[in-house]
Amino acid sequence: MALISKKKITYPIGKPLRNYLIKYGRQVNFPIHYSDLLRYTGSIPLYDYKGNDTLWETVFFAESDREEIHHNVKKIYALLKAEGDMSVMSHLYVDRIDLCIYGNTQPFRVRIVNRINDNFDYYYVKHADASRVYGLELEHLLSPNRINYLVHENTLIEEHIAGIPGEQFMRQHIHDPNLNPIRLAKEFVKFNERCFVRLLGDMHSSNFVVDVTPDFEETHYRIRAIDFDQQSYEGKKSIYLPQYFKQNNALIQLGMKYMTPESMVQYQREERALIANRVKSSKIEIEDILAAMEADTISTQTNIYSLRDELAKHYKEPRFLKCQNMGQILRESLRQLLIKSGQQASDVSL
Repeated sequence: MALISKKKITYPIGKPLRNYLIKYGRQVNFPIHYSDLLRYTGSIPLYDYKGNDTLWETVFFAESDREEIHHNVKKIYALLKAEGDMSVMSHLYVDRIDLCIYGNTQPFRVRIVNRINDNFDYYYVKHADASRVYGLELEHLLSPNRINYLVHENTLIEEHIAGIPGEQFMRQHIHDPNLNPIRLAKEFVKFNERCFVRLLGDMHSSNFVVDVTPDFEETHYRIRAIDFDQQSYEGKKSIYLPQYFKQNNALIQLGMKYMTPESMVQYQREERALIANRVKSSKIEIEDILAAMEADTISTQTNIYSLRDELAKHYKEPRFLKCQNMGQILRESLRQLLIKSGQQASDVSL
């Protein structure tokens, strides 16, 4: 069982990461920040359609502030979704702004509605923790999913990642007679491998969603991380393996029931080969983000030494023991990936 012992330290965005964000267009000057939304004057609990408390609160602003705030959050939506084309704003309105009252980061969630067809979308306004930004960028580069986010000063804007929350999926859908258990178990094995290779931790059922796509013959499943705060932070190897979280037991048991050890190894190899291809196709971006991580502080020395020792033992590779920061550990993890995918060590530039 994976356990996180202490509250994670929040790290500000430093110069190495800031330079990366500027270079790749993630740093954008937008008109409103997290601190501006804290000017709300009141709030009410937000309930779902079944009357259950969501632990989010809808916030309200004074009349003198509301028009300006709503106008500016629509501008951010245009920057996020339409590359700054403000013409899309004319038919949009802000339905509500919610504040998450549980957890450490307390993000705001903005619901934007298209008045022409009543279609709606969400995005989030958060404190810009460096760990989370590294996690978002590595998800964009190394996973099958593209991630859209923007940063300005100490504020992070994230698009909504659609899917059924993992906890809800296991509670309401795991026994659906139309469920394809083999495909779902296969995806969990691949998700487990993705998290471990790129060192994304704390992937229990509250921190991922299940994206279900019906096809003409079968249903496809994609498990997507939605919380990136634990990117390359913890010192225990098990934290980076979703298979060790008891909250994921329903998916773990599905794999034990429907898959053989041989098929699990096959799926692990398939996923590693796909990640290796992404590393090779985004070599410049990967090198730049690793260089930024290596020049940055995103974890404690205790965690760094603990993780490098465990990974050295896991891979039987003493090179991990020379790592002095989380960026170097991640670089070595990706190097191991490339070697095991068939490249010679001399060919691995990482």
